[in-house]
Amino acid sequence: MDRIELEKRVEELNHLLHQYAHAYYTLDQPLVSDAVYDQYFQELLAIEKDHPDLRFPDSPTVRVGGEVLEGFGKVTHENPMLSLANAFGEQDLRDFDRRVQEAIGSNVTYICELKIDGLAVSLRYENGRFVQGATRGDGTVGEDITENLKTIRTVPLRLQEPISLEVRGEAYMPKQSFVRLNEARDLAGEEPFANPRNAAAGSLRQLDPKIAARRNLAVFVYGIGGDGTEYGVDSHSDALDYAEKLGFYINKSRKRCQTIEEVIRYVEEWTAKRSALDYEIDGIVVKVDGFEDQEQLGFTARSPRWAIAYKFPAEEVTTTLTDVELSVGRTGVVTPTAILDPVLVDGTTVGRASLHNEDLILEKDIRIGDTVIIRKAGDIIPEVVAPIIEERTGDEVPFTMPDNCPECDSELVRLEEEVALRCVNPQCPAQMREAIIHFVSRNAMNIEGIGERVVEQLYRAELVYDVADLYTLEREQLIELERMGEKSVSNLLTAIEQSKENSLEKLLFGLGIRHVGVKAAEILAEEFGTLDALKTADVEKLITIHEIGDKVAESVTTYFANEDVLKVLEKLQNAGLNLKYKGLAQENLPSDGPFVDKTVVLTGKLYEMTRGEAKKRIEALGGKVTGSVSKNTDLVVAGEAAGSKLTRAEELEILVWDESQLLEALGESQ
Repeated sequence: MDRIELEKRVEELNHLLHQYAHAYYTLDQPLVSDAVYDQYFQELLAIEKDHPDLRFPDSPTVRVGGEVLEGFGKVTHENPMLSLANAFGEQDLRDFDRRVQEAIGSNVTYICELKIDGLAVSLRYENGRFVQGATRGDGTVGEDITENLKTIRTVPLRLQEPISLEVRGEAYMPKQSFVRLNEARDLAGEEPFANPRNAAAGSLRQLDPKIAARRNLAVFVYGIGGDGTEYGVDSHSDALDYAEKLGFYINKSRKRCQTIEEVIRYVEEWTAKRSALDYEIDGIVVKVDGFEDQEQLGFTARSPRWAIAYKFPAEEVTTTLTDVELSVGRTGVVTPTAILDPVLVDGTTVGRASLHNEDLILEKDIRIGDTVIIRKAGDIIPEVVAPIIEERTGDEVPFTMPDNCPECDSELVRLEEEVALRCVNPQCPAQMREAIIHFVSRNAMNIEGIGERVVEQLYRAELVYDVADLYTLEREQLIELERMGEKSVSNLLTAIEQSKENSLEKLLFGLGIRHVGVKAAEILAEEFGTLDALKTADVEKLITIHEIGDKVAESVTTYFANEDVLKVLEKLQNAGLNLKYKGLAQENLPSDGPFVDKTVVLTGKLYEMTRGEAKKRIEALGGKVTGSVSKNTDLVVAGEAAGSKLTRAEELEILVWDESQLLEALGESQ
């Protein structure tokens, strides 16, 4: 067979094997026998072995796993992978429905989907070929697990159309695969996985893709990233139908519902039937179906207002409460924690559980020595539900909160409208340690090498009292600490130095301003550009910002009015920290041009560049690109199949450009 015939045969085998795999794994409609598939697969494998240059990046043979990776790179999601607000009962669903109807009217359609208990992933395709896969991470930045995702049979390596898009999905391990995996680990003398979710996550974070290939994982795709109107669909249900047509594995149990009563019946049905599934689900996701309705509802800082996750009731078990331990958080709240005889809850051994606050302990009459009911709140955090009064022996001891802080002995206070007791001493050691632990965490300044143990050491050695002291640490001080060798010290000092270059939003979140989470920090950093500008902002200015409410605004102004805070910020500035938002490269922005100080919305399909590329170029020229059209929008760029955003722009009489006008403006500015 000559070279041309060989290349033609490789392309033919690739096409056939992709077609057969899609029919078998996604459609459950085999086109050929296993023997025929294996024959073609072995033929392709042999050709690729003799001619490595003919192995395509999306060859079916990558399913067996490639070379061992050195580590996972970081992937910034073009559109954040947000979390969902939770519902824990029927009334929460009805409240969600009421809020939706108040915002968009009573003519609303919902779509209900099973909430797969796995690992959220993003899959990116270019011209129909799978090019990158990533974990959710913190919602903004995830880990590149492309090679591991390639081994999953339900992840198409080629789509049915040569289209470029990103989809979101849930990677999971089927129950039978989980059982077989744990049996094998048991025989090998290895610790079994606690549940299929942990097994799936552990498999996808293996540096050796061959391990992931052996684990028999699957991925259900649950949505298209970005604006679905770009692909000619105007609802979530249409987007799922389109994704299925492209070759993605979509859960068949989804249902469109016209009323909240239908939604509740769907929830009740699957609450009863979930144990019969061959994969784990931990709830139901309810979404407003229409994209135009979703856009009108918008987002909070953490989650979309048009979706909610109903969580199934948690498993409840009993054990003995042996003691109550108090801890002081970085905001001064004193939290009681139950110390328990260890017990298995939802596949995890639990020895500690939340008691929330003093009022709850008194209301439920929880005593040390009680036999108590334990469950995981939201399937995550263990909590004490109630004591079993009938099992009391008379030896149980009532618990009362102390009058003084367990760390610094300052008097505890209860602020107005709060149930928690709080230590208001700003020099409380516990608060200062917790503040530093938060500051160095991954979502904040991301200083690797400083965990709780190291913070404790630094504090005991009187090397740090506040976050600014981290930037005064020297080698000679660190090398004296226990388990801190030359390499550890060098890596730590390097990480501290590198953190000085972080963008402003990382610092804002790291400072621990009350009510300012990751998303709010990014919004504030992008809006004000510099720390100095934010420090002088008043409440009236802050509440005009989309997604910044009264609580955040008041908290921010109160924080920056504190003299102790200003002293720490001055120390950070003197240490050389970047205090600017880097997303817009403020120092390099032009002073004039078609996009300077303009708010731009991109909608529809662009042909000369992706919307992500257009966004970067507009921002580099001083513009701000947002996802929704409002009275504050200056310009809408409408590509092909622009939908509700274009209609909204026309209603508000906002300037609209087509792609050629955008390209002309970008060209003029080069």
